Amino acid sequence: MKRESLVPPLSLAIGLIALGACATSTSTAGTGPSVAPTPDMSAMAPSPDPRVGLRAGLFNAAEAAWNLRLVSTTKPSAAFLSTETPSDSRLWNSDIGFTGHYAIQGNFSGYQVWDISDPKKPTLNSAYVCPGSQSDVSVYHNLLFESSESLNGRTDCGTQGVSDTVSKERARGIRIYEISDIAHPRLLKTVQTCRGSHTHTVVTDPNDNANVYVYISGSAPVRSSSELAGCSALNPEEDPNSELFRIEVIQVPVAHPEDAHVVSKPPILANLQPAVRHGELASDSAAAAARRAAAGDNRPQRPAGPPAPARGPQQCHDITVYPAIGLAGGACGGYGVLLDIRDPAHPKRIGAAADSNFSFWHSATFNNDGTKMLFTDEWGGGTQPRCRSTDKPEWGADAIFTLAGTDLTFRSYYKLPAAQTTTENCVAHNGSLVPVPGRDIMVQGWYQGGISVFDFTDAARPKEIAYFDRGPLSKDTLYVAGSWSAYWYNGHIYSSEIARGLDIFELTPSPLLSQNEIDAAKLVHFDEMNIQDQQKIVWPAAFPVARAYVDQLQRSGGLSAARLEAVRQALSAAEAASGSARGAALTELATSLDGDLSGSSDATKVRMLRDVVRQLARG
Repeated sequence: MKRESLVPPLSLAIGLIALGACATSTSTAGTGPSVAPTPDMSAMAPSPDPRVGLRAGLFNAAEAAWNLRLVSTTKPSAAFLSTETPSDSRLWNSDIGFTGHYAIQGNFSGYQVWDISDPKKPTLNSAYVCPGSQSDVSVYHNLLFESSESLNGRTDCGTQGVSDTVSKERARGIRIYEISDIAHPRLLKTVQTCRGSHTHTVVTDPNDNANVYVYISGSAPVRSSSELAGCSALNPEEDPNSELFRIEVIQVPVAHPEDAHVVSKPPILANLQPAVRHGELASDSAAAAARRAAAGDNRPQRPAGPPAPARGPQQCHDITVYPAIGLAGGACGGYGVLLDIRDPAHPKRIGAAADSNFSFWHSATFNNDGTKMLFTDEWGGGTQPRCRSTDKPEWGADAIFTLAGTDLTFRSYYKLPAAQTTTENCVAHNGSLVPVPGRDIMVQGWYQGGISVFDFTDAARPKEIAYFDRGPLSKDTLYVAGSWSAYWYNGHIYSSEIARGLDIFELTPSPLLSQNEIDAAKLVHFDEMNIQDQQKIVWPAAFPVARAYVDQLQRSGGLSAARLEAVRQALSAAEAASGSARGAALTELATSLDGDLSGSSDATKVRMLRDVVRQLARG
């Protein structure tokens, strides 16, 4: 069979373009290629919100979902499943890294490797016990990096802990594994750091393939110099080598990772003034005092003594780097900071923002074109209920900024819109971009608040477009659980559930997110992914991308209904064609879209559509 026999005449496609350009109604020619029905772009969230009042339970809690489908839930493996309590802090699941068809899930006692070839049935590849917490993980080719901060972590990964106050057996820093055989990792080295590693960020340098760098964010007290030489907790004016107000940068030679070492300690937080930030609600402070009194603890909460000098934050909690634009965003306690990382071994602070509605700047995300930054506020430390109906919507939320040069301009807050109970720890936590072309969409974990997907294309008006939630672990007692992190990776959303295991989701089409937009997002593929090492998203020239832009023009009213119908018909005719006939049809469509620019209320999106059509025409 000749493919040409299935293709409408080129003149028909061109005629449809011309028809759309001058039509004033939605009627089109009755012949020509078939296209999907015009999607409905009106939508309202369910009311009342089904997330409110869900039944409690460990593995049988009630669930609520909107525009998001739970594909699978996989319980923790035996070594990481608590049998004594619904949520054992020694076995909390933490962050996720991805390589190939594996999801590597950190745990306060090590990590688990899941084979996600079939998202409907993930299988355990291996479970590696190595206590240290938080055990956040990242991957670079055949190397796995793991954070260790707690006092019980050992250099030999033993479970017996470390009893001595000072010990060379203690591991606080970054563990580096060789994972060419991912089921049988080899621990190459532990790079010891003065504050341990609460979180870390793998930094790739576009101009240096011989090395990879790791930024260390350590929030623990500074170690004794008797345990690790050179560590100092003195103020900088007392000791210029003080660990305060710095991060540590590890250089890892790719050919010899066993030679990894701390290469610099840049003072990125030096000379910041104390930031005004909110404390706890009066009712929460009173309740905490009552609990301490009931337990017989009447000690003052702050030691007596001369007041400390007024200073800004001493350390960062998390850093997200964006090597393609040479910038990083640091979430550093009382500030969000902007870093120049063009020399990755020596990052420099070039901007900072503070917000009195933030309690603890926790993490950062750039939008894909680097014109926006989103920071999260982990009010309550992630273990407290901070999404109650009585909590302020701007506390424990995301803050969205626009970025121009080094200037951060606040635009809005986004907080999970469904009130949670007093037995559900809930606050803004880790998330990633969803790679829908033409839009800024993020999926984010909110602990026991579940998962929220929201659109922040308009930085001043973020809007939720999908969600998933479960009831609390217990209706009577607060146990820590929920989504530590929710990340998009190669077509699905993966959520590290602190107590329940690994959840995998897929987005479903709705008026707020069309099937074409989902299909375009699924065209983006990464061989490996560490969310804190943000990579530039590039979409291939493909028909789903073009159709996604058409749907967005319908949603924004950027072109008339008749014109959009004609463009859809022309795309279908061109897709059915091949060779020079396809190229000619697409070139004609691109030329006609040039004519739409001046009259469109959304010329930017028309230009995006035209550009991808031209790329398609070139084959």
